[in-house]
Amino acid sequence: MIEMKFRDPSDLSSLDDFLDEDGIREEVTLRAIKGVIALQLRQAMTERKMTLSAMAAEMDTSRAQLNRVLDPEEFNVTLETLSRAAKVVGRGLKVELV
Repeated sequence: MIEMKFRDPSDLSSLDDFLDEDGIREEVTLRAIKGVIALQLRQAMTERKMTLSAMAAEMDTSRAQLNRVLDPEEFNVTLETLSRAAKVVGRGLKVELV
């Protein structure tokens, strides 16, 4: 859980500075990325009028596993699983080092 400390915002020049100072930038970034992927998958499912059961069946996985993929707060999901989910909705998954 991220614990926030309150201070005068004028002491920092950017949000990145704030996150770096608290040592939580990487965690916040990863949470945001997972949340975006989960949202994009849900949107693609909606566009294709795909139910959870149909999506899970096409992924050859359980609905419980699919729920973990679609849960923005769940991080115990493999890249392989995310890639299969993306493929089922006609998308791809791109991972890169920056």
